[in-house]
Amino acid sequence: MRPDDWHLTEDVDEFLARAGDFLRSRPALHNTPLTVIEKMRTRKADAHDAEATVFGRLESGGMVRAVFYRPPSRRLTLTPLSTEQADTLAAHLADLGHSPSGVTADHDTATVFAEAWQRCTGAAPVAHWWGRLYRLGNLTAPEPRPPGQGRVVDAQDREQLIRWCNEFSADVGEAPILDAGSWAGSRFADKHFTFWETPDGTPVSMAGSTSMVGGMIRVDPVYTPALLRGRGYAGAVTVEVSRAALTAGAKEVVLFTNPANPTSNALYQRIGYVPVSDFTGYKFSYGAPEAG
Repeated sequence: MRPDDWHLTEDVDEFLARAGDFLRSRPALHNTPLTVIEKMRTRKADAHDAEATVFGRLESGGMVRAVFYRPPSRRLTLTPLSTEQADTLAAHLADLGHSPSGVTADHDTATVFAEAWQRCTGAAPVAHWWGRLYRLGNLTAPEPRPPGQGRVVDAQDREQLIRWCNEFSADVGEAPILDAGSWAGSRFADKHFTFWETPDGTPVSMAGSTSMVGGMIRVDPVYTPALLRGRGYAGAVTVEVSRAALTAGAKEVVLFTNPANPTSNALYQRIGYVPVSDFTGYKFSYGAPEAG
């Protein structure tokens, strides 16, 4: 394999013209690149980044074998690579002067690339994020079903939605900095949300979902306030959103969990989600620490 088998571009339309079919060929496994790159494509007219997102595809024998993308000053996201492919990509990016802040991919790919990157650059990888990808098999409503019903979120719910998204962010270790002014640029703004409400109309849980891309919809996020957990609300609202995705025509419905959380993993399996693969994110630390 040669470094020039990797083709890099900053043109999202050019990239999708060559790699779009590859991404859509495995919509569950490729769910994050599909949704993120589609968002980049639709928002590119409003983008003013001095440094553009870099897209790459590995092409040999007239076929795309793997892809990556890296937003400005951010980490790489990779589709599955062999050790040889990871070594070649790491060497190629290092030769071109790239310095990603980290890498996220399925666990094996992320690990072999992080090791290759350390050999090429000396940057020390530190694992900091773990996720387990599930895809929906046979949707099964939880029993007993909690009282209440799902309701699609509308404009009047914005204040509650922002508050819960901030609480969700805090729960997963992200900075809860959303307000009405920053909402439009957040990772939640293009999601479709549903509340689970008790019979008196009180919202007690929420679930979001992405727009359909390549026949795939991802459920993200799912959140229940801490004092309301353990009552079946998360399962009920996840079933509601998952059923809506199937009704909309999705061929694949997926979600990520924290593999260290046995409660959520057991819940999603009870309602029909099947584990696909574990993912890992590494941060890269560049340069030797100063002597103390």
